[in-house]
Amino acid sequence: MKRKALIIVILTLLGLIFGYLLFGKIAGEYVKISTIFSNSGGSLGDFGRSITGISKIRNNILISGSAGFVLGIVLIFVKKK
Repeated sequence: MKRKALIIVILTLLGLIFGYLLFGKIAGEYVKISTIFSNSGGSLGDFGRSITGISKIRNNILISGSAGFVLGIVLIFVKKK
């Protein structure tokens, strides 16, 4: 059971890292991780994120992590049979 959870966690982290490497650039430079996942509340902060593309970057990175999670679950069920 622990091994299965470890596989899921590792693939999720790999998906997040891959997503950051793939989508984390603006104008050829990587955006700081703290900038991507920080929560500077308010509508002005949300507006700034939408204009700079930070929210799209965050969504793409989270989708990559989710894909890694799903891949881990699929691999566990395929190995089980």
